[in-house]
Amino acid sequence: MLLENKTAIVTGGSRGIGRSICLELAKEGANVVTCYASGAAGAEETVKLCEELGVKAMAIKTDVANGEEVAAMVDKVKAEFGSIDILVNNAGITKDNLMLKMTEDDFEQVIDTNLKGAFLFTKNVSKIMLKQRAGKIINISSVVGVRGNAGQVNYSASKAGLIGMTKSVAKELASRGITCNAVAPGFIETDMTAKLPEAVVDEMKKTIPMKCMGSGEDIANLVAFLASDNARYITGQVICVDGGMAM
Repeated sequence: MLLENKTAIVTGGSRGIGRSICLELAKEGANVVTCYASGAAGAEETVKLCEELGVKAMAIKTDVANGEEVAAMVDKVKAEFGSIDILVNNAGITKDNLMLKMTEDDFEQVIDTNLKGAFLFTKNVSKIMLKQRAGKIINISSVVGVRGNAGQVNYSASKAGLIGMTKSVAKELASRGITCNAVAPGFIETDMTAKLPEAVVDEMKKTIPMKCMGSGEDIANLVAFLASDNARYITGQVICVDGGMAM
């Protein structure tokens, strides 16, 4: 197991890609702590599934955009597990609309959750990793952060911001044995995409060279690799898992 005796924080792990990441890290032996803003039942289900894989797991209700709550969660995980070896900034929301119809509140909420939340967790966790002189930080960006998308100015801006943050953090922390990389998923099968009309899904598939959607496991497999010592010399990179969409 690549991550035996490691401790990972995965934000937004109650469903979808976040849950897939939690389970893959657990399969590789990592203890997993996730946080959630709502959907406690989903988060507890993730905990149960991780525990069934033989690791310790925990879910903590946390507003990722609230600095005090993030600091308190990180302190709790450090006290419980002794170290924090892996951080996956996955928590994200969408509030899609054309730019001219998008409200200021819709823009701010997406930026606060998707970008500010990643900053707060990275800042707090990196203090621990610096003392350990080791750590893996993985930001879940998006293909729309690479190429943009109509109707998602706020979401695209937040995910592009994560890419810039990834490169800056990688440069700041590399000398202390800490890596920081970004994963940019494309069109992935989740609860959200399952609600889309079949015609919309078919049109989206036409834009993908591989002509199919990806799965949460496709993202999780890469995250587990980047979190392992097998990726020790990889930092500051943005890796698209998108079937070729961003080419």
